[in-house]
Amino acid sequence: MIAAALAGALAALGFASLHMARKVVTPATRPADTEILRLDTDAQTITLARTPDTQLPGRYGLFTTGTADYVKLGSVVSEDADSVTRKLLTHVPDTAKLSSAAAFSGWYFDRPEQLHLPFTPELIGSALGPCPAWLFPAGDGDVWVIQVHGRGATRAECLRAVPVFHAMGITSLVVSYRNDGEAPRSRAGTYTLGATEWRDVDAAVGFARRHGAKRVILMGWSMGGAVALQLSLHSAHRDTIAGLILESPVVDWRVVLGYQASMLRVPPTVTSLAIRALRSEWASPLAGAGAPIPFERLDIVARAGELRHPILILHSDDDGFVPSDASHDLVVARPDLVQMKVFDVARHTKLWNYDQDRWSDSIRSWVQERGLAGTVDAQQA
Repeated sequence: MIAAALAGALAALGFASLHMARKVVTPATRPADTEILRLDTDAQTITLARTPDTQLPGRYGLFTTGTADYVKLGSVVSEDADSVTRKLLTHVPDTAKLSSAAAFSGWYFDRPEQLHLPFTPELIGSALGPCPAWLFPAGDGDVWVIQVHGRGATRAECLRAVPVFHAMGITSLVVSYRNDGEAPRSRAGTYTLGATEWRDVDAAVGFARRHGAKRVILMGWSMGGAVALQLSLHSAHRDTIAGLILESPVVDWRVVLGYQASMLRVPPTVTSLAIRALRSEWASPLAGAGAPIPFERLDIVARAGELRHPILILHSDDDGFVPSDASHDLVVARPDLVQMKVFDVARHTKLWNYDQDRWSDSIRSWVQERGLAGTVDAQQA
């Protein structure tokens, strides 16, 4: 009887671990994380269920379904213990019908046309096929920034950063990568958390060089930070890379997964077994991964001695999704290369939304200190 109970407990533990492992690597659709409680088209306001995100000051976006799939949100105009009413910055007509389930977003811009800057759609040739990108030319074309979005997002996540670089005469290339819903699908169709995605972005660096870039800045958002860090360590174009800017980055996946599991009250044993499964030759296929994930190689704090490019980290201690601990640890490990601007209140990848001026000034100062600002054409300014 005891043996049967033990076997059942171990089986349940194994199932839970594989379930968690599969969730980590499977590209997810955007989950609804709030509810539309009231839409006032006369006042052009919208009332949302109160969450740590929906109560934030600043400008944001809201994904929904119905007669609109995305609307821009302005400041909080009223709130109580259960709800937050915000100004609508997208006009919503009185005929609008929006579903109650919605997803709060830091993207703000969801299409490149909204920036009112010249751009062209491009295709970056990668080993898996063409990866769509947006190219925003600026300056003399010598300095480019390549923007890398995060897990469960698409390249639109990066649009917020384009204007600050454009104003400095820096061309922006906003890219996609395998399994993100826009770029080609790998055989497994799952993420490797940066271990292979960097190759698609490396192809974008090659594209930039062929089109006149002499120096390239990598900017990674969340998991895009992990991608950018892997690229900086392994790319054949390393000498072209002038530096990295990391927004709410994943620096060590084990720290992130442990934190997220604790927030969901998942036992540490399950998290540990899930990571072991993803690392394992025999178990990773059961978790949906196409190949074992090299968590040690993705731990940049442990590999800090290998870094050779200057890095600016923008991270909030109130991130709520990717804890800032590993970012702080990386500053301690390599103070000669790594600078960090610490925010609070702002949550994951929402630093621009919360404090656009400080966010932009931090990037601008770092770029200018390194002589990376391009020549601004009067017609582009």
